[in-house]
Amino acid sequence: MTLQQARNSNIDPLALDETEEEIIDQEQRDTWDSEPLSQIPFKILQGHSEAVSGCHFCFDDARIITCSHDGTVKLWDIPNCTPVCTFDGGHTSPITECCISSDNKRLITSSWDKTVKAWDVETAKVLWTAHLAGLVTSCDISLDGKFVAAGSDVENGVLIVDATNGKYVSKLKDHHLSTVTSCRFDPDIQRVASVSADKAVKLWDMIAQKTTITLMNKHSNVISDCCFSMNGRFLCTASWDKTLLLWDIKTGKFRSSGPVILSNGHEGSVSSCVFSKDASVVVSGAYDRTVSIWDTEGECKKLTLKGHQDWVMDVAVSTDKNWILSSSKDCTIRLWNIQKSDHIRAVIETRRVMGLKIIQCEECQKPFCISQLIDADVITTCVFCRLASPTRNIFPSPPFS
Repeated sequence: MTLQQARNSNIDPLALDETEEEIIDQEQRDTWDSEPLSQIPFKILQGHSEAVSGCHFCFDDARIITCSHDGTVKLWDIPNCTPVCTFDGGHTSPITECCISSDNKRLITSSWDKTVKAWDVETAKVLWTAHLAGLVTSCDISLDGKFVAAGSDVENGVLIVDATNGKYVSKLKDHHLSTVTSCRFDPDIQRVASVSADKAVKLWDMIAQKTTITLMNKHSNVISDCCFSMNGRFLCTASWDKTLLLWDIKTGKFRSSGPVILSNGHEGSVSSCVFSKDASVVVSGAYDRTVSIWDTEGECKKLTLKGHQDWVMDVAVSTDKNWILSSSKDCTIRLWNIQKSDHIRAVIETRRVMGLKIIQCEECQKPFCISQLIDADVITTCVFCRLASPTRNIFPSPPFS
């Protein structure tokens, strides 16, 4: 069914009868038996027949895009939690990742069938196909929609192609010593970050056409994912060593002080990570079947979401930070409402133990955490407003220094 057909159809493929609703209600009650302090509402999206490898918010957070090992991509309507369009027939093997352009017109998918494909979102038709030598593990589209990057296993490389026609722009063969697990454009479209099973992080300069930064020996196991903050300053890396690292890339502060380590959030290998738009939150998913929400100002875990029956493969966060999205090997997607999470006892207790308190920014009016040792009369604006007005900085402290 194409997007246009869906608009003309009133069919609800996930409609539930009263008995099924009772079952879902019981499942929701049972979900939190092991974590009585949590009170997070959620919805379960079902429609894929195999592991759901990727998930993203799109169309101004009104819709969700997901991809699966069943070889399909689905576009979901959030209010109804139903698929309105299925992209099918393009790939012959599991889809490893999907991403959508900022204008919501073009969808990019990568697959174990050794291809990267571009789709027209409106018609659900394949526009072009790029072929790689090995399995394609990752893909990303630049913020301006002009370039696509993909990671490969056989040549341990990164391929950068023109998003309009799929023609090669750069082919980074043997860029890493092992499989490239993830690659991401920075928001300025100047660099491509890649991470690998070789435990290294590399930043390829699009203008200079060379690797300008290599970060090694900080993670002790495979690096599974990476993501940039929207201002391009910070890079987060997730690893099978059960940690996430936050790197201050733009200022180069990592060279002197190293990365900030986020640990004790997962009992299993971390598989995915994503920043909120304002970088105040990092969300991660892991093989322990949980989703963790991290406070970047406080450098600590804020909340854990439990409910998936198998490992969490991907996570996303809405622009307003009210919704968390997670996809899992259990063939489902979960949409979590964390709008009132700051009032949950577990979150309040975490702040108390970490010595944090919440105050309201006098400029943007948003709440943010600071240490209880800091005088709230002295520091009255969040780190993002302070960074925007450096002359007013009383504390020389970017969020991860």
